[in-house]
Amino acid sequence: MSVNQATPQPLSTERSPAWHLLTRVAFRFCVAYFGLFCLLFVQIMFAFTGIFRWVLPPSAAVWQMHTLSPTTEWIGHHIFGVNATLNPNSRSGDQAAMWVFTSILLVVALAATVIWSVVDRRRSEYRRLCSWFLAFVRICLGGQMLFYAAIKVIPVQMPSPSLASLLRPFGQLSLNWVLWLQVGSSQPYELALGVVELVAGMLLFWPRTATLGALLALTSLAQVFLYNMTFDVSVKILAFHLLCLALVVLAPQARRLANVFVLQRPSQPATQPALFSTPRANKAATAIQIGLAVWVLVGALTISWLDWSHDNRPKPALYGIWTVTSFTRDGVIVPPLTTQRDRWQRLIIDEPDRLSVQRMDGVIVTRAAVIDAQTITLNEVALTIDRTASDRLNLAGQVQRHHVTMTLRRLDLDKFPLRRDRFHWVQEYPDIPPDE
Repeated sequence: MSVNQATPQPLSTERSPAWHLLTRVAFRFCVAYFGLFCLLFVQIMFAFTGIFRWVLPPSAAVWQMHTLSPTTEWIGHHIFGVNATLNPNSRSGDQAAMWVFTSILLVVALAATVIWSVVDRRRSEYRRLCSWFLAFVRICLGGQMLFYAAIKVIPVQMPSPSLASLLRPFGQLSLNWVLWLQVGSSQPYELALGVVELVAGMLLFWPRTATLGALLALTSLAQVFLYNMTFDVSVKILAFHLLCLALVVLAPQARRLANVFVLQRPSQPATQPALFSTPRANKAATAIQIGLAVWVLVGALTISWLDWSHDNRPKPALYGIWTVTSFTRDGVIVPPLTTQRDRWQRLIIDEPDRLSVQRMDGVIVTRAAVIDAQTITLNEVALTIDRTASDRLNLAGQVQRHHVTMTLRRLDLDKFPLRRDRFHWVQEYPDIPPDE
């Protein structure tokens, strides 16, 4: 009976051929470095909390960095000469503390490799350890692929542009913001990115399809890493290491893949190394891995759905962009001049619990607010609402200890091409930037 080429093969009792010295040293380093990275770096292990992630405090995602922060701060200050204080409220994955942390891992892994190579110099191969290490790496990689897939399939990573974003001049946007708005402006594109990551993640958890999953993950992560490097996205450390993890999973298959795709030679089956010596134990291990994939995916989708539901609450009654057509302060008309910094140019209401004000100099300030049918309360601002028509509004009240009145008119949001335009099969005159 023939053996399916994708089925993990039980460990043989025969003695394996010796590995090359450089292969053994490289393997020891990979085990030390990537093993520590997967266990200690922010987010990788956190993905396996599943649905429990919803009830965990935000600090749980960075407990490793909190624990090691005294060490990273000391090394950052005394060795690298930088301030490596961890900023737990920052969403950046490229903080100085994390770069210092990664440097520490590299030094520890190099030292461990040297010590391991000396102590275990008579060992000729690590076939059994390699089986478990590759399984650990591809499960960690698969968990991250499913995590990022969930926040794209349910678009919470890069949501549709907010109303305030429609008013920001393109030249004032950061590279990161440009990328976020670009992807968020086309939800089918974001969905496609998420589907690719989802398929890659699920394939990685099943040993039979792990090589295909690693190839698909490598392709997806290459694009992600390129985006991070060219659009200055603050996930460069993680993106680079995930790309390396995909290469680690594929490393044992390098010769077979080269035979098929480059050298056009016959190739042996691209099997994943088995964890146990009996088929029954390997089947149980496969079932556990698939169950873990379902756990991670259900948890990630659940959290993404809850986040999406919160972000897509019913729009407030005053939803829209309101242009201030007249503005008085203490009974004196304030002209719409850019020098009148305290005069409102536009009022943007996108969420029921916050609003944005665009000043005359174009700066947009967003603050938490309480908005109901009669009043708007914002820090020291208290305004009463008089809605004279569906697109007309009068506001009156105290702003910075001055009595102000405003007349506002709501903009037609369909006048923004970014909200109005959709896909066209036929385009006689595409809307592209004119030649300068």
